[in-house]
Amino acid sequence: MKTYPLYLNGEFVTSEPAWDVLNPATGEAFAKISTIDRRRLAQALADAHAAFAGWRQITAKARGEYLRRIASELERRRDEIARLISSENGKPLAQSLGEIGMTVDHLQWFAEEGRRAYGRMIPPQIAGKRNMVIKTPIGVVGAISPWNFPLVLAVRKVAPALAAGCPVVLKPARQTPLSCIAFAECAHAAQLPKGVLQVVCGQSNEIGEEFLSNPLCRKVTFTGSTEVGRALIRGAAETIKPLSLELGGNAPLLVFDDADLKVAVEGAMLAKMRNTGQSCIASNRLLVHRAVYQRFLEAFVAQVKALKVGEFSEPGVEIGPMIDEAAFKHGLALLHDAVQRGARVLCGGKQIQRKGFFLEPTVLADVPADSLCLREEIFAPIAPVTAFDTEEEAIRLANDTPFGLSAYAFTRDVGRVFRLADSLEAGMIGINDGLPTTSNAPFGGVKQSGWGRELGSEGLDAFLETKHVSLVIG
Repeated sequence: MKTYPLYLNGEFVTSEPAWDVLNPATGEAFAKISTIDRRRLAQALADAHAAFAGWRQITAKARGEYLRRIASELERRRDEIARLISSENGKPLAQSLGEIGMTVDHLQWFAEEGRRAYGRMIPPQIAGKRNMVIKTPIGVVGAISPWNFPLVLAVRKVAPALAAGCPVVLKPARQTPLSCIAFAECAHAAQLPKGVLQVVCGQSNEIGEEFLSNPLCRKVTFTGSTEVGRALIRGAAETIKPLSLELGGNAPLLVFDDADLKVAVEGAMLAKMRNTGQSCIASNRLLVHRAVYQRFLEAFVAQVKALKVGEFSEPGVEIGPMIDEAAFKHGLALLHDAVQRGARVLCGGKQIQRKGFFLEPTVLADVPADSLCLREEIFAPIAPVTAFDTEEEAIRLANDTPFGLSAYAFTRDVGRVFRLADSLEAGMIGINDGLPTTSNAPFGGVKQSGWGRELGSEGLDAFLETKHVSLVIG
């Protein structure tokens, strides 16, 4: 069984203890990953800080060239790395290839966007003065990425930070570290200067504490649960450490009576079932106008029943396993809670009897408002559907959550589109669109779904300090 190294200060280093990496389709270990302790992490941050002086002085155009070379190397190895993603995460191979495509696009976008870290000149209010605003890199970044999109969500942090002139120490999720090591290999092949990107694994609490307390780490960026986000906020209070947080969601998907039902069903399939439902922007609650409720259910259930479930290596697979046993049990608990409260199971609802953590894609109808699956993030291929009668009721139900990452709506009423854009409490809204994510537009949430934005020009600005320079010219 191969033991994968870490990437420390320009070198690949194998260290003990090495942790097992499981294939969720079998529940069995297929590789190991090296780990480091807090002392060695502190050294990595010191090495990153040493690299900062040189990296920030390189022009944005030259930094962009490094990102483009990394993207080219990733493209060259796309099939190999896609299989690695599927092996550690369980997602179908086609979806892993799509993840690599999006990762390449992020790198290419920030390779260009780094050249647009604009300041501005301010018209003076006092004669003999000039006022200008400049942008400078914040410094060493501690990045913590999740398991559900193990490569692209890591690169959403790494690419803009590097483009801005900031070295990054990246900690991938314990379940899915291997694709980030492969990314480090691509960076190494692109001859990225040593210390500018490092990849570490180890005890999550120790790494988080070191990122927060070490003065050489100037910012922490995290994607994960709201619970962990709260812990990071508490830890950052002592040193006033800047944070970017992309946290949990509870996305509503609204289908109005004027919607094109074919488009709505296809959008719901994408928003709910992509990545086996294990997506922070997955539609968590499907709210359908009563006039089209039954027709939507019939068409949606037919498509869900047709989904092929299996291991990524099997041809035509669209749904993979849950990431681990804990996630599988949580999904089942939410399903059983809804049924006990009166929800109807229209399809699925059971464990698939095979190795690994497979759950049948499930549609629940008439889900009561007090069901846990309507209040908590599901992160499973379970779609709870309920009816509404008016636009006002739909908006009220959609906003009845402490989360606000994404929302979806299907309608052909242009006036309603603008009313929903104003009224829905979410950082991203897909109108007749089941996947509202693109490299050049901001990604992030409101309320308890996080702080700040990734992607777009906002994603670059997250790693820049804004300075006002007041100059007396005589």
